[in-house]
Amino acid sequence: MVIVVVDDGGNLVYLQRLDETQIGSIKIAIEKARSAITFKRPTKAFEDALVGGPMAILGITGAFPSEGGHPLVMHGKFIGAIGVSGGTAQEDGQAARAGAAALTK
Repeated sequence: MVIVVVDDGGNLVYLQRLDETQIGSIKIAIEKARSAITFKRPTKAFEDALVGGPMAILGITGAFPSEGGHPLVMHGKFIGAIGVSGGTAQEDGQAARAGAAALTK
């Protein structure tokens, strides 16, 4: 699994890659995080949009339609995002949500 954090401009500030995780998950995790901060919503919203209907969502530059990206909000302000890749979409989403929730504790 790869876990990344980006700032509010989508710039990488943290990356952790667990042993044996495929290299491709690095780029995917970064793109999930960037998508989450760019659009100020979890990437699951884009995945759900695909399931529910039009494929037009694929034409939105920067929208990554796979669960695992989640914005980071502190005191009501978007400060960055977390992106996770390397597990199933559901596992990535669960890890991203847990990371975002830990920020508020």
